[in-house]
Amino acid sequence: MNTRQTVQLLQAYESQNVTFCEPDGSWPIVWERAHGVHVWDADGKKYLDLTAAFGVAAAGHANPCVVRASQQQMAKLLHAMGDVHPHALKALLARELSRITFERWTKKSKVQSPKSEVATGKTIFCNSGFEAVEAALKTALLATGKRGVIAFEGAYHGLGYGTLNATHREHFRGPFRSQLGAFGHFVPFPVGEDMRSRQSKPKKNEPPHVGCYEVEKHIRSLSRREKIGAILVEPIQARGGCNIPPLDFLPLLRRLCAELGAVLIFDEIYTGFGRTGRWFACEHSGAMPDLICLGKALTGGFPLSACVGRADIMDTAWPASTGEAIHTSTFLGHPVGCAMALTQIKELRRLKLSERSARRGRTLLEQLQSLCGRPSALRLSARGLGLMAGLELRRSDGTPATVEAMQIIKAMLQRGFILLPEGEHGNVISFTPPLTISEPQLTQTIQALQKCLTTD
Repeated sequence: MNTRQTVQLLQAYESQNVTFCEPDGSWPIVWERAHGVHVWDADGKKYLDLTAAFGVAAAGHANPCVVRASQQQMAKLLHAMGDVHPHALKALLARELSRITFERWTKKSKVQSPKSEVATGKTIFCNSGFEAVEAALKTALLATGKRGVIAFEGAYHGLGYGTLNATHREHFRGPFRSQLGAFGHFVPFPVGEDMRSRQSKPKKNEPPHVGCYEVEKHIRSLSRREKIGAILVEPIQARGGCNIPPLDFLPLLRRLCAELGAVLIFDEIYTGFGRTGRWFACEHSGAMPDLICLGKALTGGFPLSACVGRADIMDTAWPASTGEAIHTSTFLGHPVGCAMALTQIKELRRLKLSERSARRGRTLLEQLQSLCGRPSALRLSARGLGLMAGLELRRSDGTPATVEAMQIIKAMLQRGFILLPEGEHGNVISFTPPLTISEPQLTQTIQALQKCLTTD
């Protein structure tokens, strides 16, 4: 089928709130196949993907080793029985996730576990990212007995009924507010230096700058009124608009959780597995969580996620199974997903994609910043860490340039580049390409973007 035929079928048979379709046919494109950093649509046109399909294809679309692992596993064991009769790959992946998180952190970083020994991690496998966050929220409640959760303005933790309590954007929460548990409490997300340096003082219609001192005051005030059992945070807010906090932010949260008897949860579903130039974004500040939520790039293209917690906390929270798990699902620890994840981790390591992300990210940010200094009808500001970057567009009066950002993204699509808008107002053009992208491909993207900025 071509693009038009597919879109017509979707409009006839899919819920109308899912796929946005422009009447003139300019959006969406229909993906036919993808390989490496490229996508081909149903009409045969080739695109450079600057999204990695929501950050999933970190080792490239259809990475040959990952594909081969999935094919071999499907031919051998396509499905198993989650929490009843396990398969070996689930055990191997749980061990690997412990090794690359808590074991590695407590061996190599200056941050030590409370018992001053190498810590291990224990995993709850899930299917999508929001399920991993909900598993973490359940763990925190069981471990502390306190229902309150502190999250942050601009946060996106998924759209399940549990995570909606901690996802800040009203667009997602508003329609369902009457059924939510209301255990989430929001405090401001602090602004890092590269966001503060846009100007010394925010102009009219721009949000005020908030630092760690103000955040600490908010958290302490909340903790006096509410029983706070967890602080849930993205080390970098991705869907919030590539918001990068100060380096002392996560260590502050670590200290506050220790003081308040709360569990510290890092949502690294988007930022994990080399995206920011480290295996995990929290490593830039050296802060270690109690629980970490993983997904997206974990498998490179299969719905598998994980909540990995420090073993002592997991064992305190969750009782030993007596034959009926109190948190499980039909596809828990799916064998195909586990096979792909084990191979994906090997590929990230073999190709040194974390290091590559750091190098390419510096190039990307420099080129984006060069756009900000050019004459334009819009005020531009760029920020990023590794291959997670954002270009924010505002009008001369400081208001978010939402319409203009989408116009530019559509113009880029017509030129063969796939991009997405992020941020509460959709005025941040985000860049999260496969970590395998080359420097010339990044340069090609910025050159095309410059033309679109000039034209639009």
